[in-house]
Amino acid sequence: MADLSGSTILVVGATGGLGREIARQLSEAGATLVLSARDPAAIAALGLGGAVVAADLTDPAEIRRLVQVAVTVTGQLDGIVVAAGVVAFGPAAELAPGTVERLFAVNAVAPMLLLQAAHAALGASAAAGRSPAFVTLSGVVSESPTANLAAYSASKAALAAFGTAAGRELRRSGIRILDARPGHTDTALSTHPIDGTAPALPRGLDPVAVCARIVRAITDGERDLPSTAFTAS
Repeated sequence: MADLSGSTILVVGATGGLGREIARQLSEAGATLVLSARDPAAIAALGLGGAVVAADLTDPAEIRRLVQVAVTVTGQLDGIVVAAGVVAFGPAAELAPGTVERLFAVNAVAPMLLLQAAHAALGASAAAGRSPAFVTLSGVVSESPTANLAAYSASKAALAAFGTAAGRELRRSGIRILDARPGHTDTALSTHPIDGTAPALPRGLDPVAVCARIVRAITDGERDLPSTAFTAS
């Protein structure tokens, strides 16, 4: 996917700090966007152009519908960026069952179901000579699980493991899975956890630079972005 002109890319979690910046940079690179999040008004307010599709990622039927609608925008789907995610803070022994369930539903299960739903469309993109990519952001916690982020770390580690295995399965079909694992980045995610309170966090990476590195990896055909790939961001 070296040239994004003529490509159609679904950005899931488009209103988040990384999602909206990745979407902006993909649009500047020539991609046609399909933007998804829970609140369609918030997506439209970004002013990025492209189709807007609201979806609840905890509902498998909504995930299938999201992909179906995305394909109808231009008749093709050449990439998905999964930038949606939720976080929770607190000791492992005190995590509420509902918190753990939601962390895994959004951070791990939803991307798995998105890949399943999009498999045929991404395969058609590859067959047409394009280079479809499925991009996940498991983050540095999938490499280095963090105290007081145990369940969040586990949900992201599950996502990274899924991508590694699925990427091996899909390589011959021409579908590329790319997982990005930047360190703590200055977005608003930590300010609205689904449970707990964020501790004082050090200054994070620049989100614009982090997203630029991810978009460059998409266009350059990379398959893995470990935390060390972002040290200069």
